[in-house]
Amino acid sequence: MPEVRIRIPAALRSHADDREELRFDSETLAGLLLQLTESEPLLASRLLADDGTQRPYVRLFLDGAEVDSRTDGSVPIASDSLLTVVASIAGGRPGRGRSLTPDERFRYHRQLILPGFGEEGQERLREARVLLVGAGGLGSPAALYLAAAGVGRIGLVDADTVDLSNLHRQVLHRTDSLGRTKVESAAATLARLNPEIEAVPMELRLTSDNALDTIAGWDVVIDGSDNFPTRYLVNDACVLLGIPLAYGAVFRFEGQASLFGMPNGPCYRCLFRDPPPPGLVPGCEEAGVMGVLPGIIGTIQATETLKLLLGAGRSLAGRLLLVDAWRMEFREIEVRRDPECPLCGTEPAITELIDYEEFCGSQTRRAASDASPVPSEAPADLPDLMESASVDPGGVPQIDVAQLQALLDRGDRLQLVDVREAHEWEISNLGFAGAKLIPLGQLFDRLDELDPTENTVIYCRSGSRSAMAVKYLQAHGFARSVNLRGGINDWALQIDREMPRY
Repeated sequence: MPEVRIRIPAALRSHADDREELRFDSETLAGLLLQLTESEPLLASRLLADDGTQRPYVRLFLDGAEVDSRTDGSVPIASDSLLTVVASIAGGRPGRGRSLTPDERFRYHRQLILPGFGEEGQERLREARVLLVGAGGLGSPAALYLAAAGVGRIGLVDADTVDLSNLHRQVLHRTDSLGRTKVESAAATLARLNPEIEAVPMELRLTSDNALDTIAGWDVVIDGSDNFPTRYLVNDACVLLGIPLAYGAVFRFEGQASLFGMPNGPCYRCLFRDPPPPGLVPGCEEAGVMGVLPGIIGTIQATETLKLLLGAGRSLAGRLLLVDAWRMEFREIEVRRDPECPLCGTEPAITELIDYEEFCGSQTRRAASDASPVPSEAPADLPDLMESASVDPGGVPQIDVAQLQALLDRGDRLQLVDVREAHEWEISNLGFAGAKLIPLGQLFDRLDELDPTENTVIYCRSGSRSAMAVKYLQAHGFARSVNLRGGINDWALQIDREMPRY
């Protein structure tokens, strides 16, 4: 007989002795609900009507796919399946039922007096569990305001350490936090802000192997990630687990926010079916970001989370909020659940987590295949740089900094091009090796400054923009052009440790 887990939402755990999961043996959904009724009559009375069908404020998700007890009772259940119960958080009493202390009433007084909030709402926040993926620009304001509001348990997932370039926007961290792990720094900041809450630091990089175990059991997940593989991974895990996802993203002066994974609502894949080719949309370290913008978007994510936990207000589910901080404009567009979505559509093709690096990298391979190098005639005495180059997942030839140093030490003739901006060149550069600065945006207009027959090495900060430049150059006759993997930051890390990194 298959063993099935039932995950209980925080708002209803007081009816199950504060247990997060229950386990039963059943072959069908109807049999599972019958066992729940016999074993946990108090909890079942909150979930099911007298005739055994689910109440209108309850949604059921079997391994991420929604089921209805009225029509899907005979649905077979596989061993180790997970039935996630999603209930309207506005209903029921708070998890532990403990009254607020005098200190808590004083601390939260100004939100306790809000209409529709009160002590019951504050108790509900105290029992809530919110997971933040990323303790950086978006995670900082979200974590601070959730902790200040009294959300009882805040999980922090991040694998990075604090560096100086973070501090203009990542307000969880301080100058004396440099070198510490972000989750350690964040947990310490939250503890100083509100010792009544629990901050749970998790120093790890989310992968397909650990994401479901890491995300399971939280009431809401906040996406503060800064790369497409993690963004798709978190979205897919939340949908499969039936956990709402507060989405946010920033780029230069613009931001986006929404709420995904709600019952009958869209997910991130409904909005963006496939990721863009890597390098097409540079990250903040390449494109820059206005420091206060993550504060705006992260605070919106925190607002959506609080409303969701309270079961109050109108959420961003089904709407994408667009923020232009430079023009101070707020617009919204409707986002509907896509019936053909491969994850949450009527016939989902994605029923388990996939290889997200491969999924996002495949977009680059398709883009790279569109550009065929135009051969160029090289001098007979010029060594073939391409023989020592490897090829990245997007089809771009590349060398590493050790190979470049060897070529320079050997005195090989190289055309070395820096495609960063002028202010980045001032921080660090390879001018001593004859590098020439041609920002990526000027490359088209300055091709005549370069010789297509020469061995050409392109570099930027970390290798993203330079990969784009190599693809462009190869399509315009520079068949001997390669990317410097890891960019000048790798040079500073591995070759010249006195060179500043940023």
